[in-house]
Amino acid sequence: MSQQKPKISTSFSYETLEETLDIKPKVEGMMIGIPKEIAFQENRIALTPDAVSVLINNGHQVMIEHNAGEASHFRDKDYSEAGANIVYDRESVFKAPILVKSAPIIEEDLPLLQLNQVIISPIHISVMKAEILEAMMTKRVTAISFENLKDDSDSYPIVRSMSEIAGSAVMLIAAQYLGSANHGKGVLLGGVSGIAPTKVIIIGAGIVGEYAARAALALGASVKVFDNSVYRLKRLQNNIGQRLWTSVIEPRMLAKQLKTCEVAVGALGSQTGRTPMVVNEEMVSNMRPGSVVIDVSIDRGGCFETSEITSHEHPIFMKYGVIHYCVPNIPSGFSRTASQAISNVLMPLLLEAGEEGGFENLLWHQIHLRNGIYLFKGSLTNFYLSQRFDLKYTCLLYTSPSPRDRTRSRMPSSA
Repeated sequence: MSQQKPKISTSFSYETLEETLDIKPKVEGMMIGIPKEIAFQENRIALTPDAVSVLINNGHQVMIEHNAGEASHFRDKDYSEAGANIVYDRESVFKAPILVKSAPIIEEDLPLLQLNQVIISPIHISVMKAEILEAMMTKRVTAISFENLKDDSDSYPIVRSMSEIAGSAVMLIAAQYLGSANHGKGVLLGGVSGIAPTKVIIIGAGIVGEYAARAALALGASVKVFDNSVYRLKRLQNNIGQRLWTSVIEPRMLAKQLKTCEVAVGALGSQTGRTPMVVNEEMVSNMRPGSVVIDVSIDRGGCFETSEITSHEHPIFMKYGVIHYCVPNIPSGFSRTASQAISNVLMPLLLEAGEEGGFENLLWHQIHLRNGIYLFKGSLTNFYLSQRFDLKYTCLLYTSPSPRDRTRSRMPSSA
């Protein structure tokens, strides 16, 4: 029996399918609340009117407390024209599902917090109280801190911006208090031709130290930098682009240099808590009368033994004839610039969260953002806080993402 060949109909034809694109489902806009800060020394606001305008144009709603931007010279009219809703009741602002603050949560805020709320604010680990943390955990809050928030390049954008402002401001402050009108030595920071330059000692080669050194060098001062990390000292020199006098922190060498300096800047940092105290009272007492000490590290205890917290209204005190400037949160004294810097980071973050359908979805897709979270739905995800207060720690950094991003998944772990 012969095998018949299959017949192909002449009416048969192939048709190409229409191209289809992966379109994300439209997500409802987020409600964002911005309260007026009542914390000590806080003049900044987390979102500027321009940032609010962008958020509202992208379908989100912003509710802001009356006069919240006054200390940064942003008026209610500016926010109203941007499309924000101005409210006079603080409790109403705290009802927003997403709360954006420029100061940490304080005890007065706790009764106003909502269940499952998302809070973006600083944390200040060294002064965090267990009662505040436990109250936030009870309300299953998701909290993101300025200090630990990372971007795509694995750097800390808000910390860097605030450090740049503080470092640049330090030399302006020092120049002011070296003048005779403020009981200083009556010398010009930097000096002029034919006169020896002003001597500046910077303790700490981080971002604050780098920008303080840049400003001092630009004014013509003689700069000497101390730090216990040789890597940071090399990095500072490379970033500035010239050779500087640098040294590790050796007490006898540091004391010798402090004796003859006009300005001493404390810019040491600490990831876990208190800044190490490296300048004792005897070293300060041997400094020249009228010299200026600026302890930028006072937020975390300070690195001068003689440092005591002051305020923007009364910023200095004298001890052993040495002027001490120990104002915490120096960027808050330049609140408009600092507010714009914070807003430049938070506005794109909020837009991205809106596109992803909220912060929970965003965290699964953007793993680097998990570093900034210290509470996730009431679970403590910051290791240092768990050790300090003896609370259960849940590691969020290696938690498995959603099915959409399984290629980078890892197993969750907790301790």
